Amino acid sequence: MGVSGAVSRFFQRRLEGRTLPVLTVCAVILVVWYGAAIGLNWATESDKLARAGDPSVQDIIAATWSSKRPLLPAPHQIVAEMWKTTVDVRPTSPRSLLYHASVTLMPTLFGFAIGSALGILLAVGILFSVTLDKTMMPWIIISQTIPILAIAPMIIVVLNTIGVQGILPKAFISTYLSFFPVTVGMVKGLRSPDRMLTDLMHTYSASPPQTLIKLRLPASLPFLFTSMKVAVAAALVGTIVGELPTGAVAGLGARLLAGSYYGQTIQIWSALVMASLMAAVLVWLIGIAERIALARQGARP
Repeated sequence: MGVSGAVSRFFQRRLEGRTLPVLTVCAVILVVWYGAAIGLNWATESDKLARAGDPSVQDIIAATWSSKRPLLPAPHQIVAEMWKTTVDVRPTSPRSLLYHASVTLMPTLFGFAIGSALGILLAVGILFSVTLDKTMMPWIIISQTIPILAIAPMIIVVLNTIGVQGILPKAFISTYLSFFPVTVGMVKGLRSPDRMLTDLMHTYSASPPQTLIKLRLPASLPFLFTSMKVAVAAALVGTIVGELPTGAVAGLGARLLAGSYYGQTIQIWSALVMASLMAAVLVWLIGIAERIALARQGARP
């Protein structure tokens, strides 16, 4: 009874929590995906089978889910490709998705670290300086209206002309995309303490740096971690975009380019799914750091 009761409580908690809604959404996505694969691949596969005879509907549906070069690959084809390129090959092989993911990961983390630090410094400067608040914030917002696909090649070319190569150009693009959410989130977080609390700090003759360290920074932590979750995903996108105009031979961006050159849509989708998994893991790690930091402040989970 004890074991069965524990198992029953476990599944009950899963059903009462987020597990059931997440599984439901995933099931709906899979159904829609398989249906879309049938619709997009139908014309091509039906023509192929018609040349060989009189195919049935079941034959055409099966062909749409097993085509070597589909317009939209079925989910099981992507899973099979990812298994083949992660488990069946060495992680250091250029054919391994893990190898390409590791190449993309380094400039992503580098650019994210620089962007986060820059965003925090800008937010602190904007907090204490009215001039920076009125001059920097409009330019920070305007900077994000420029399409990254348009300026990424220019950034790469300019940095190459001054001898900056390797991961730095990609990290610079990641920084460009990741500093904005951190800046905006930290400005809001640093200004979030109640007026009564700031007046209390003034009553005790606290200096602006003391108020920043003892009141504003702790109050801004939830805003900081939320903005960092957005920033790390943006940093990953920036790295992938930075790999596209460089003619890179490694990285998820290079994997996307190679797949597009040779019409390997399954390879393209597997690289996209790997990028999504990387972003999910990075956001999850930041969430863990957030829970640890807030727990140390005495916040309730």
